[in-house]
Amino acid sequence: MNQVIVESKTMDSEIHLQSILIIDDDTELTDMLATYLGTSGYKVKVCNDGQSGLAEATSGGHYDLILLDVMMPMMDGFDVLKKLRVSHATPVLMLTARGDDYDRILGLELGADDYLPKPFNHRELVARIKAIFRRLALNSNGGTIEQDLLVNDIFLSPSSQLVKIENTEMALTSTEFSTLRLLMLNAGNRVTKEEISLKVLGKPLQAFDRSI
Repeated sequence: MNQVIVESKTMDSEIHLQSILIIDDDTELTDMLATYLGTSGYKVKVCNDGQSGLAEATSGGHYDLILLDVMMPMMDGFDVLKKLRVSHATPVLMLTARGDDYDRILGLELGADDYLPKPFNHRELVARIKAIFRRLALNSNGGTIEQDLLVNDIFLSPSSQLVKIENTEMALTSTEFSTLRLLMLNAGNRVTKEEISLKVLGKPLQAFDRSI
């Protein structure tokens, strides 16, 4: 197992850096990504197999986002994601060299927040990471605190990203959280798949799209 930790050299050490865990068995790629993301202002740690990556994600420390490769020996990315989602809602962006729709849809169904086929442009990766963080930080630039929502026994707090059902805290992915928020804001009204796709995923609903 190879682990790499990279922190931005250009940012004040007192500023909180968003932390990213990379789980991918391609050491050449992970070294490049760790360096690129580090210089882009992120704190990065690398695990080069699924088992150590899952252990790090669940008990090694707090991570703001996980980059997860699909094709790995012993424990692939889908298995890692399934086990992770039992107890953790950390945003996950899946990476794969296989570009077929089945893998993409399966990853989203298992709880991934986004999916990027290899090879990819590093700038696009950073753009997708920032898009996920924007969805998490609701109204962070507007100076407005969004009101908590309560519908029947479901409580949702946009500012703390907290969801409780009958006083039991629920672990949701950022996509699930945003979907629930949209439904609660429109409680009693019909919300179409097209609206969910546009307002939550930021894209039009495609024919045969099973991600929603």
